[in-house]
Amino acid sequence: MKDFSARHSFAEQTCRAAGEIAARYFGDRTKLVVESKGAQDWVSEADKNVETFIRDRIAEAWPEDGIFGEEHDDKFGTSGFDWVIDPIDGTTNFVNGIPAWTIVLAGVASNKTELGVIHDPNFGETFAAQRGRGATLNGAPMQVASGIGLESGTVSVGYSNRVEAAHVVPVIADLVARGALYHRNASGALSLAYVAAGRMLGYVEEHMNAWDCLAGQLMIEEAGGVIEDQDAGEMIRQGGRVVAGTSEVFPTLQKIADAHWPG
Repeated sequence: MKDFSARHSFAEQTCRAAGEIAARYFGDRTKLVVESKGAQDWVSEADKNVETFIRDRIAEAWPEDGIFGEEHDDKFGTSGFDWVIDPIDGTTNFVNGIPAWTIVLAGVASNKTELGVIHDPNFGETFAAQRGRGATLNGAPMQVASGIGLESGTVSVGYSNRVEAAHVVPVIADLVARGALYHRNASGALSLAYVAAGRMLGYVEEHMNAWDCLAGQLMIEEAGGVIEDQDAGEMIRQGGRVVAGTSEVFPTLQKIADAHWPG
């Protein structure tokens, strides 16, 4: 197995630096240029400029790596290692002054996510994982919740304009019928990180793009949770369904998803 420790350290440092840039934009949103990409789907100059910053850092440090991001064109590499960027996950929150957004960076090799970082500048929290080496929050080991059933916890439910909004309603109804609380904070990456940190029991969404989910899925897996088996390369190309959670609740979450999002 290849050692990606140098890239992992680089990813953490880069996300923190990118977070400082984004935070400056967030602190002076009156001058922010914002465009609509669709219903409840926004992009700001902060998104574009933060992604450019991350891309430039990668190109300087790892010039042969591929780069895939939400706001700019794909760059195909020759090294076999690809970076997947969401410069600001939770842009709707960002432009409206809600401090629930993150910088997200994942690394993929041989169709597997090898590293992931989700950095929350608002609370100074850096969630990170490297395959086979566990998950951390600000450098301390991170574990999913244990021994808690749906009737005693919270599941995050995501949705976007890529799917019919009505599809999410029966999923929420099934969760409520089982006694669970449901949550949506408009940042899927942050919600996945919260599952890895033991703050929520699981996350479900009918369709996510790779830059929103790969890092968080790896964190949950490395923190002792369960995720659906996926090809990271295919996720980069097409995105897909995301179901993740603790070992206690994952089978039920997958059953609910299969019933309403058979895909």
